[in-house]
Amino acid sequence: MKYEIKGEPFPVVVCSLDPKESVTCQKGAMAWMSPNMQMSTNAGGGVGKMFSRAFSGESIFQNIYTAQGGYGEIAFASSVPGKILPFEISPNRTIIAQKHAYLATSMGVDMSIFFQKRFGAGFFGGEGFIMQKFTGQGVAFLEFDGSIVEYQLSAGQSILVDTGYLAAMDATCTMSIESISGVGNVLFGGEGLFNTRINGPGHVWLQTMPVNQLAGSLSPFMAGK
Repeated sequence: MKYEIKGEPFPVVVCSLDPKESVTCQKGAMAWMSPNMQMSTNAGGGVGKMFSRAFSGESIFQNIYTAQGGYGEIAFASSVPGKILPFEISPNRTIIAQKHAYLATSMGVDMSIFFQKRFGAGFFGGEGFIMQKFTGQGVAFLEFDGSIVEYQLSAGQSILVDTGYLAAMDATCTMSIESISGVGNVLFGGEGLFNTRINGPGHVWLQTMPVNQLAGSLSPFMAGK
């Protein structure tokens, strides 16, 4: 499968498929396609996988598109202004991503639920204690909010992240929660009660405008209508 990502800040990934090649996607992600692309919808792995997708913020069903009778083309569009990034998934590289990150994958990639080992790390981290985990072999196209800033953390290195700004990380990274010190900082600082510490080693992707932050920024203007 070949692909090209176009059209920021409202990106779309255009995939070119060989005959009989398939790609899976989240419900409603398909934007356009060639007439020979055939769609099928299923639970993708049974009841367990259905509930896994539901808990991780996705539809319980997945759509599979297959190129029939020749080469095919299909495009998947993001749901919010931001970025679509391709991730090469392999047995040596697992990616942990925010809820709702899944857009589309090649057939060799599996998306499953990921629970934070420490309940507090997820509960106070802004995105819930459930994230998405991508394993297998192939390409995962994930969508994020706003722009993306990347960091490569060595063993022993860490970064503090405000609520909701973690887009994705290598599974070799770990997370913990740190409370903001000082009563005045908590009451008047406007930064909430906790920060998330991401610990290396591994690569980290941070998003600049989480969709809940965008909604909060727009709500005063919407309320005035």
